[in-house]
Amino acid sequence: MKAVTDFDCFADSYDRALGEALAASGEDRRYFAQGRVGWLADCLRRLAFAPRQLMDYGCGTGATTALLLETFGAESIVGVDLSKRSLELARQNHGSDRIRFSPIDEYRPAASLELAYTNGVFHHIPPGERSSALDSIFRSLRPGGLFAFWENNPWNPGTQYVMAHCAFDRDAIKLSPIESRNLLRSAGFRLLRMDFQFIFPRALKALRPAEKLVTKLPLGAQYQILCQKPLQ
Repeated sequence: MKAVTDFDCFADSYDRALGEALAASGEDRRYFAQGRVGWLADCLRRLAFAPRQLMDYGCGTGATTALLLETFGAESIVGVDLSKRSLELARQNHGSDRIRFSPIDEYRPAASLELAYTNGVFHHIPPGERSSALDSIFRSLRPGGLFAFWENNPWNPGTQYVMAHCAFDRDAIKLSPIESRNLLRSAGFRLLRMDFQFIFPRALKALRPAEKLVTKLPLGAQYQILCQKPLQ
């Protein structure tokens, strides 16, 4: 798999570049990471699903990998990424006996994981290679395992602004919710739900409690498609 953007060039400046792009929202990357993982955790509680073996696909420098492990109290998690420099930083800052990191081209799917997570990765994968990436994730999951697919919503003006001002997103090829649903179905996943998150910037944070009432409307800056590898 070859990403559109070479993230080895951005690994050391990733936090700064993303922070500058997100400045218009009034929030930092941790706010959005906690929001995504928190929403996923709520979805899994409703399903009474407690994953023990996890994957963070496109883990970058590993901050969300550690957050996933902590949130779910999992036994282990593997973070995979194309960028060798990002993985080096991830190991330095977050590696442990429960968190390991692997280059994507060295990771071997073994149908052993209960949950896979990805965020904002597939708009960096050339369209012709997205099916292959999804197949790797599919083969990594046990039958019945879940996949939380997060992407930026190109129908949201704020998303368009942030991506246009983010150094590593300028050559991204965005995926609409419809495109993502079709891709996941074609890869063999059973779609469970789609939710849109992050409507209001910090300046309008008093309105944020209302967001949970309209998660089915395509208003938020990001969307999650939660899907499942069939049991048979």
